[in-house]
Amino acid sequence: MFENKTEQEARKLILEQVAEYCDTYHNTKDYQKGDRIPYASRVYDHEEMVNLVDSALEFWLTAGRYNDQFERDFAKYLGVRYCSLVNSGSSANLVAFMALTSPLLKERAIKPGDEVITVAAGFPTTVTPVIQYGAIPVFVDVTIPQYNLDVHQLEAALSDKTKAVMAAHTLGNPFDLQAVKAFCDQHNLWLIEDNCDALGSKYTLNGEEKFTGTIGDIGTSSFYPPHHMTMGEGGAVYTNDPLLNKIIKSFRDWGRDCSCPSGKDNLCGHRFDRQYGELPLGYDHKYVYSHFGYNLKATDLQAAVGVAQLKKFPSFVEKRRHNFDRLKAGLQGLDDKIILPEPAPNSKPSWFGFLITCKEGIDRNRVVQAIEDQGIQTRMLFAGNLIKHPCFDEMRRMGEGYRVVGELTNTDRIMKDTFWVGVYPGMNDAMIDRMAETIRKVLK
Repeated sequence: MFENKTEQEARKLILEQVAEYCDTYHNTKDYQKGDRIPYASRVYDHEEMVNLVDSALEFWLTAGRYNDQFERDFAKYLGVRYCSLVNSGSSANLVAFMALTSPLLKERAIKPGDEVITVAAGFPTTVTPVIQYGAIPVFVDVTIPQYNLDVHQLEAALSDKTKAVMAAHTLGNPFDLQAVKAFCDQHNLWLIEDNCDALGSKYTLNGEEKFTGTIGDIGTSSFYPPHHMTMGEGGAVYTNDPLLNKIIKSFRDWGRDCSCPSGKDNLCGHRFDRQYGELPLGYDHKYVYSHFGYNLKATDLQAAVGVAQLKKFPSFVEKRRHNFDRLKAGLQGLDDKIILPEPAPNSKPSWFGFLITCKEGIDRNRVVQAIEDQGIQTRMLFAGNLIKHPCFDEMRRMGEGYRVVGELTNTDRIMKDTFWVGVYPGMNDAMIDRMAETIRKVLK
């Protein structure tokens, strides 16, 4: 097949065949009435597969040219200065939090025993890095029907040990960034926006509309298959602060002090002529470590898929909004049985899912099982109340390691009464209408 062909000609032939293969064997099945409706799924075409194979043919495998391109393109899309690609959204949260523990931040660095305000109604890896480092998560309640942190509890959560707020925008619905940002600015606190479920959401602050994840000090994203866009696995950490960017990349890349990318040496011209710590003068800068870091880089295979996904991403956001609005319209008139979700003021959500809270007398578990029996996939709001889970058993028994402000009334209600269904961009109107019809039928 490749006889008398240059490598470039052979690659072109392979990629043309890959595109033909994808068009022939992938995405060929149209939705039929009665098919199971998942809460999320990948949306892609031959561009992602061609990029993936193109990267594989180079066999660089670790972060490379596609990684560099994605970081540039993603930062440009969000309107931020710096983006670091990592191997998952959970790793993104880990890197984002650990960056705030760096000695380079001096008196603002988070130390073991310091406190971070967050919520228990969410995904555990927003909180896990705080606990594993030895800092103290301080849990405040959330609101319904926005399902985000209750800003009226922020002052009560504040102590002389508070160093940061780290919270997620729930299923695409931004939390009250105006109040949270003002609170953080007033008390000189860091703000990490866990944007893993809200990529593409916008919030208007002081008359300026910005993407969520770009208003705090650091934002994070996830590219796991059910998320707004996918690399299979993958995540990103982004910031406008050059010092935080330097620290983020250090923690991602083994904790090293050197900023040369893989395969590059001595870009600064001072690889062998500097003094670091108590190392000998001129010790190779590529092996100097300024932090206790990790290897959390993504592969170029992942980034190659992300580059193609990002081109489609604005259309994904619009389809999610369309699907959300259509489903909400289809569920009107059920006010005596369920609470429908509401967008936060000043926001334009990129919805990840459609949250439903059952009212008194409606058994959430029975409703969910009946909907599932009709072929519609559902999900809980992740942990519901994280501190009720087995991972907190020892801390609950000891009565230490975390702090709760007031009563987590709505958090507990979400744990008991709330579920959600999907609005991913692969859904068509027939699927949305069937979900609405099924939910109505089950509730009646």
